[in-house]
Amino acid sequence: MAPRLFPVCTGRAPSRRRSAPEKSPPSFRCAPEEAQSGGGKMADSVKGRPAAAGPGGKVLTAEQVVARFNRLRQEQRGLASKAAELELELNEHGLVIETLREVDPTRKCYRMVGGILVERTVKEVLPALEGNREQISKIIETLSQQLQSKGRELNEFREKHNIRLVGEDDPRQPPKDGTEGGKGGAAGVLVS
Repeated sequence: MAPRLFPVCTGRAPSRRRSAPEKSPPSFRCAPEEAQSGGGKMADSVKGRPAAAGPGGKVLTAEQVVARFNRLRQEQRGLASKAAELELELNEHGLVIETLREVDPTRKCYRMVGGILVERTVKEVLPALEGNREQISKIIETLSQQLQSKGRELNEFREKHNIRLVGEDDPRQPPKDGTEGGKGGAAGVLVS
């Protein structure tokens, strides 16, 4: 049997070329499916045929697999951006603490608390800033652990559903030569 090609899973026209990368969501294309004995579980996402079993034994369509993969990637990006934001805040706290240590402890300083600027002395503010810095570093550690577990979850999901990014070579597949004529190909979902 000849391999089937699946339609593009997004509304984007396949012939449209971009001159520069945009921040729009990536386009997804389903990989060609090779005829398998027992009729593989990968399916045409537009027609809604089953692709794989999801959590709780439910059968997922290719569209649902792509949507879940995108959601996992978005969660991973959110964790990474929050960790980066907290790293900047940690650096700012470090600079302020370093500056305040060189100042007379009875000197007045101002601190923003809940959107209100309050007047304090250095000896009152410095311990609070050091405590905040410790809390921020603990939160960053927690976020990095969550980021690692989310990365593992994402990779497991990619392997389970045979998801490949567009332009990414399949390490299990030998390099293509012109004589093959489009035969073969791994069943899965291509993600750009």
